[in-house]
Amino acid sequence: MTPDLDAVELEILRNQLESVAEEMGEVLVRGAFSPNITERLDCSTALFDAAGRLVAQAEHIPVHLGAMPEAVDAVRDEGPAPGDVFILNDPFEGGTHLPDVTLVSPIVPHDDVVGYAVSRAHHADVGGMAPGSMPAGAREIHQEGVRIPPLRLVADGERQDGVWDLLAANVRNPAERRADLRAQVAANERGAERVGELLDDHGDRLLAAFAAVREYSRNRVEAELEEIPDGTYPASDVMEGDGVTDADIPIEVTVTVEGAHLDVDFAGTAPQVDGNVNAPLSVAKSAVYYVVRCVTDPDVPPNQGCYDPVSVHAPPGSLLNPAPPAAVVGGNVETSQRVTDVVFRALADAAPERVPAAGQGTMNNLIVGGPSFSYYETIGGGMGATSDADGPSGIQVGMTNTLNTPVEALEAAYPSRRGVQSPARKRRRGRPPRRRRTRAGGQRRDGRHRLPADRAPPPRPVGPRGRGRRGHRPQRRRRRAGRREGDPRRGGRDDSPGRDAGWWRIRRRGRGRRLVSRRRVSGANPVSEW
Repeated sequence: MTPDLDAVELEILRNQLESVAEEMGEVLVRGAFSPNITERLDCSTALFDAAGRLVAQAEHIPVHLGAMPEAVDAVRDEGPAPGDVFILNDPFEGGTHLPDVTLVSPIVPHDDVVGYAVSRAHHADVGGMAPGSMPAGAREIHQEGVRIPPLRLVADGERQDGVWDLLAANVRNPAERRADLRAQVAANERGAERVGELLDDHGDRLLAAFAAVREYSRNRVEAELEEIPDGTYPASDVMEGDGVTDADIPIEVTVTVEGAHLDVDFAGTAPQVDGNVNAPLSVAKSAVYYVVRCVTDPDVPPNQGCYDPVSVHAPPGSLLNPAPPAAVVGGNVETSQRVTDVVFRALADAAPERVPAAGQGTMNNLIVGGPSFSYYETIGGGMGATSDADGPSGIQVGMTNTLNTPVEALEAAYPSRRGVQSPARKRRRGRPPRRRRTRAGGQRRDGRHRLPADRAPPPRPVGPRGRGRRGHRPQRRRRRAGRREGDPRRGGRDDSPGRDAGWWRIRRRGRGRRLVSRRRVSGANPVSEW
């Protein structure tokens, strides 16, 4: 018989479970080696029940958390046992893109599995044809890195050295990868330990809280959705090329609101493409769940109950539900942002006071790497205006929620020197009417790497400006991929090697981003050195 929980006890247990997820995140961040995790906090942690349903999560990366349930489902199919730790990154088996490596540990305090501790972290390199494992020209997933189905990294408490060695042999900087994986194992162990302590304190009442907190969140979200007028709301947008061609790639969505249920159908979206902007269905779901969280009460506890009233569909073989071996690394960081914009646009007429104008529409990725190191970062930009505020400047927008890497951390960890981060000036043409809210300013990064290295962002050709909402100003999505000085595609002569030490500059205005990377010229100082 399931024990009844009063409101006070449920709130206490809910906060205890969420504190476990937060503590897991702290263990991961403090124990990792890569600045990508320790400084940028590009990682997420969560707890699931025995059926693979999200119970509690730390407020980390939206694109990670919405896709974690499918990773847990993939591990449950493998029959996890006490003492096991599974590793996976396969986007077609519960992952998002290959650099996001997930570890799943069953929680078995006594005899039965009562839940799962899960951590996901973006590793700076997982092999593939380019440092950083985000090659702009990839046409299939095998070029993007090592593809890991659910495997036992630890079995019955014993580390599987063969699996660790196999992974280390296929990545750049294997020592850093091993250290980050050990930090993820430690985070999962801390989660299992804490849940075991709570189970000793509360017994079956803790397991009852798993279900009760989901039901509470579901009821809250359903009440919020019922306030949105019933109807069918279509919207469309495009991706400006896939890294292989510059042809527009349509994204179509129809959002149907019916009482307390929200149905999101991407029928009409383009078929999967040759380039790497394909996004697995788990990523599309994450984007939709993020929008739902934005248009409902932010105080609702984040768990599976928030998403039960929402259904997401995308045609098999489409941009948002590709079949292997499609390249997908850009779908996680670029297409996911465009999906949030298009779903927001669909809901703009239904709930205008809750929906912002389109943001920068990108995560603005920068990768600099060589044979022995990989530096990866998403750089903040501008957010679209809302009904009662201007768009904030120089922040992470949409599916990313990371920090900037401090100059000191970069200089200590990488062969580079780095400029300061500072908001760029807002670019306005005249003063907008008072009824309109305006877009935000962006950022600029300057730096120099001392060793030969490849440097480029994932593809995102110049494209049109984003859409406004009810007369408010959107962010402009213009950006330029990095080219070497003298690149013949820019009207110059290619007289520099493909991999060289030199300066790089990335400028992100509120309207978008521009990257210029150049070789150090004797006697010249194109970018201030810090």
